[in-house]
Amino acid sequence: MQSMEEMIQAAQKAAETIQTQMNEMQVKLDNIEVEGSSGGGVVKVRCTAKGRMLGVQIDDSLMVPNEKQMLEDLITAAFNDARDKADRVSNEQMKEMQGGMGLPPGFKLPGM
Repeated sequence: MQSMEEMIQAAQKAAETIQTQMNEMQVKLDNIEVEGSSGGGVVKVRCTAKGRMLGVQIDDSLMVPNEKQMLEDLITAAFNDARDKADRVSNEQMKEMQGGMGLPPGFKLPGM
């Protein structure tokens, strides 16, 4: 039978392992790229799975001064499309990590 001190040490070690894995997951998510698009592909936004925007591509046909509002709306829609994809990738990666740790599906890790 384990002593209370041994159980506390085991719990601390498990917490450190989870924190290390969480940090590794954050780095991994920041290296996975997703692309969102709108307007049939005339506006594209690249983001990391962590949600950091990497770049925007705008088709030359949209560079018309009186179409400024439409262009702004398309950029917003493309970013939201990329963000949705980033969230899906992030959730899939978290499920894989949690499954590898033996955590139940849907378990919310602190800080996520």
